[in-house]
Amino acid sequence: MGNQVRTTLLLALLTVLIVLIGRWLGGAEGMTMALVMAAVMNFASYWFSDKIVLRMYNAQPVGPEESPELYGMVESLCRRAGLPMPKVYVIPQDAPNAFATGRNPEHAAVAVTEGLLKLMNREEAMGVLAHELAHVRNRDILIGSIAATMAGAIMMLANMARFSAMFGGGRDREEGGGGGGALGMIVLSMVAPLAAMLIQMAISRSREYLADSTGAAFAGTPEGLAGALQKLGAYSKQLPMDASPATAHMFIVNPLSGSTLMSLFSTHPPLEERIARLRGLRTVRPPDAGVGGFNVAEDDAPPADAQAQRREMWERLQGKK
Repeated sequence: MGNQVRTTLLLALLTVLIVLIGRWLGGAEGMTMALVMAAVMNFASYWFSDKIVLRMYNAQPVGPEESPELYGMVESLCRRAGLPMPKVYVIPQDAPNAFATGRNPEHAAVAVTEGLLKLMNREEAMGVLAHELAHVRNRDILIGSIAATMAGAIMMLANMARFSAMFGGGRDREEGGGGGGALGMIVLSMVAPLAAMLIQMAISRSREYLADSTGAAFAGTPEGLAGALQKLGAYSKQLPMDASPATAHMFIVNPLSGSTLMSLFSTHPPLEERIARLRGLRTVRPPDAGVGGFNVAEDDAPPADAQAQRREMWERLQGKK
């Protein structure tokens, strides 16, 4: 509940920031235009963001024929969580990562990279998939899309303020309350994007913690996700993903965390903190833990070829190959 309230307050702060910038730029008319622009951007994000991001990463749809183990794990977790079956995609990249997208549980998609499938054992893969399905259940994709588009609107308005100040548009206007002087506009154009980014980061981080705990409940144990996050943290430093900063908040771990500067402004909480919180949770095993062919306590060891693939990836990253 604390995360939900915090997210609502942060989204309200983004809205207030948009209104204030619009009023500063053009008084009451500017405020109205800013709100209309934010509404249009949110509408487009709500309906089309999932298709755009899947195409951006060349994600390929898979079914029970193409990837029976992956599809079966998602299907099993959906039955446990009471969610409709999402579309399942595989991204042709070696960097291990995953994300969920879609405007609601009925129109959701889960995407994982080829590298993640090679690296994780079954328990860890289940933990990652449960985390992504938790985002679907908690409607984090919608919240993240709204936050991202509102932050984008603020940055666009800040650019308008900067150009307006450069070309003499910062004179005070008595009517409508718009205008705050050229110096004020320049300061606004610098401070507003930073404030928007910090608010977006706070929203994303709070949702990640919530998805971790919800996902652990879906999987029946927090240990699979905790182990997966450890591996993902090690890999992200050595094999950063070819990803856009605009979509970094969608992934289970920051795909840009190979960069020291990017890590200072990460949309994700520290992995060490996430792992510590997970391992502080009480292991929960529902009575029907075996439904769908999944019971993390009794899963067989992965096949020898899967073990060899993971070992080969580790050796390649450590420079042994």
